[in-house]
Amino acid sequence: MLVFEEKLSFMDRHGIDVSVVSTANPWLDFLPGPQAHTLASELNNDLEEYCATAPTVANHQIKRLYGFGLLPLVPEITTSALVEIVQQIGNLPHLRGLIMGTRGVGKGLDDEALDPVWAAIEKAGLVVFLHPHYGVDGKAWGDKDNGHVLPLALGFPFETTTAATRLILSGVFDKFPNLRLLLAHSGGALPALSSRLASCIDHDPVVASRLKHDARYYLGKLYLDAVAYGPEELGFASDVLSRAANFETGSSIKNAPNRTIGSKRMLFGTDHPFFPPLSSSEKWRSVTENLEAINDVQGWTEEDKDGVRGGNAIQLFNLGN
Repeated sequence: MLVFEEKLSFMDRHGIDVSVVSTANPWLDFLPGPQAHTLASELNNDLEEYCATAPTVANHQIKRLYGFGLLPLVPEITTSALVEIVQQIGNLPHLRGLIMGTRGVGKGLDDEALDPVWAAIEKAGLVVFLHPHYGVDGKAWGDKDNGHVLPLALGFPFETTTAATRLILSGVFDKFPNLRLLLAHSGGALPALSSRLASCIDHDPVVASRLKHDARYYLGKLYLDAVAYGPEELGFASDVLSRAANFETGSSIKNAPNRTIGSKRMLFGTDHPFFPPLSSSEKWRSVTENLEAINDVQGWTEEDKDGVRGGNAIQLFNLGN
């Protein structure tokens, strides 16, 4: 049985009213298929109870805790078993999405065999939180002991960038246009490399023929967490998101970047319970630094900042119901 007092204590200390929580990697990736399927179902029910029994926000009917359900993304799992778990999550009222590792299952998240899973997710109206998973070979970081700095700072964003790009190239967003995908770590390098990606696609007719639109259009289909730790990074990402409509095939729109538009698809996150402070008297820097970054973005109005801090999540996860 999960206990929510510690989470609520963290939220109270940092002025957070509502959290959408998830399990952390490696999720169930280390288990055999049947066991992972059974445990996923049990954990989703536990998470539902954890959220359902949490208190409500003062003077509101909104619960303080909601959750991302868990999929058993293991090699032996069948597509029908995954669809079954998606349907379970969709029927649990306090689970508003599901978390997926960037590694995916089988040949990866861009495998056409997963199309029934994406269809089920879209039909259920669930948000997919795409999160990395130590997928870069440790040899890439060299022999010097740099702790977890390189995999966390560079490896995780690389995994997110690669997984999201593979989904774009596979045509998933053309086949399932109402799919809602939330990328960890502000989308990794995808915002910065989106024009380079579009150019590379244009020079490869086989790949280009798969897509209905310029690659930059699909960034407007994504949501990004705001865990970038700097206002310049957040501002740049919102610029890139805001121009996506310019790249819709047949569109005559050619708007200049508008950070207000881009901010609507960005959501505050905490990284909790990772990176705790060294002293129990200190607040978590993952909270304070990311809130400061949101507050300091040039070109965001107070309304934009309020949206990133919580208003966008209320809408995306339909937290009022």
